[in-house]
Amino acid sequence: MAKKVELISSSLVSATATAASMSRLELNPWDLKMLSAFTIKRGLIFHRPHFQSQQNLIQHLQNSLSRALDFFPPLAGRLAATPHAGETASFFVDCNNAGAEFTHAVAAAVSISDIIEPRYLPEIVSSLFPISIGVHNYQGTSKPLLAVQVTELADGLFIGCAANHVVVDDTSFWHFFNSWSEISRGSESISKSPIFDRCNTTAAAAVDNRLIHIPTLEKNLIAPSRLRQKVFHFSKEKLFQLKAKAKSEAGTEKISTLQALIAHLWRSTVRSQIANNYPTTGVLKIVIGARARMLSLPDGYFGNALCSAALAIGEGELLQKGLGATALRINEVISAQSEEAMARDAEKKVEFRQMEVGVGSAPPLIIAESHRYDVYGCDFGWGKPIAVRSKKDQIFDGSVAVFPAAEAGGIDLDVCLKEETLRAMEEFLHQ
Repeated sequence: MAKKVELISSSLVSATATAASMSRLELNPWDLKMLSAFTIKRGLIFHRPHFQSQQNLIQHLQNSLSRALDFFPPLAGRLAATPHAGETASFFVDCNNAGAEFTHAVAAAVSISDIIEPRYLPEIVSSLFPISIGVHNYQGTSKPLLAVQVTELADGLFIGCAANHVVVDDTSFWHFFNSWSEISRGSESISKSPIFDRCNTTAAAAVDNRLIHIPTLEKNLIAPSRLRQKVFHFSKEKLFQLKAKAKSEAGTEKISTLQALIAHLWRSTVRSQIANNYPTTGVLKIVIGARARMLSLPDGYFGNALCSAALAIGEGELLQKGLGATALRINEVISAQSEEAMARDAEKKVEFRQMEVGVGSAPPLIIAESHRYDVYGCDFGWGKPIAVRSKKDQIFDGSVAVFPAAEAGGIDLDVCLKEETLRAMEEFLHQ
């Protein structure tokens, strides 16, 4: 039997509340920077739930999604734009309860092993995510800001979720996913309420920053990639060894597990590129969350709260000075992201630029997401997920997503690079 996904039904799911708790969500520069980027698309794989019927399962998930949207009214709304002079517009979220899209699909010949065991992420995974939501975030004016696809597998279930990055970052994305699973388990409320108040949106400068030049959106879109995507797994024991080695070489205790792992990944990437006579990656960019660094941001802040830090190291220094030296440089760059630096970034004027790569250089290695997200706490009532996967149309050469592994203490890296580089990395990463 051919491995394909059959779409059974699709509908809009609105919040149960007759009147939304908020009518409009203002957007700050952090949010607006995401207009030309891709939507966030993540999915969870589960063992097959025990429900009386297929329809009972789908109805249960639709009902719980509807009740979850009561707590997250922007996700049931639409992006709106107010035109201004000079081909500019200001954007906000109209919390009109137009609904999130819910799609039911069946992939009867696709098993869990077909998704998690292949060497590279199989093409079928792309079909497990909703296709109706806009690929780019600015399309949220006519597309849902949240879309869900529940696909029944031969021996399991895949819940794929797509959310507009203007409204959520990855922290907020998993906040919603966890809250929906709480409602699905039977809770009448959620353990962490979202806070939608945007910081720095009352100042005149911030208001000016919300005026976006429309032509910029069309000229500087990031093109989807068709590169290979592979998930590298690191056990708790392997991570302990990497961290111990990095700290020993650097002569310091302040290097974290993730910093040691990123250093190892970067050095392995460059070694693999050299082995294939490719240009080497001399720049590392790390997406850093602001919630833990800015006292003005509450834990439940729902929106975008992140900035990026860059580090450039030549291949000679990167490989000759060792793991510890690289990890220490990464630690210093991350430590420099103070509350003041984050606040300045939040107030920067919104400008969209194409990624520039120097002649003879590879694109930067970009590290996003976090192993601290409660991915495996998304229990909808039939047990924790088996694995997490992301949709490949939002990745590009050098993109790396960090996820917690299924077993406690482990980390999975979802890496997109040229296939030859990935193949060589299989050897270098596990030395």
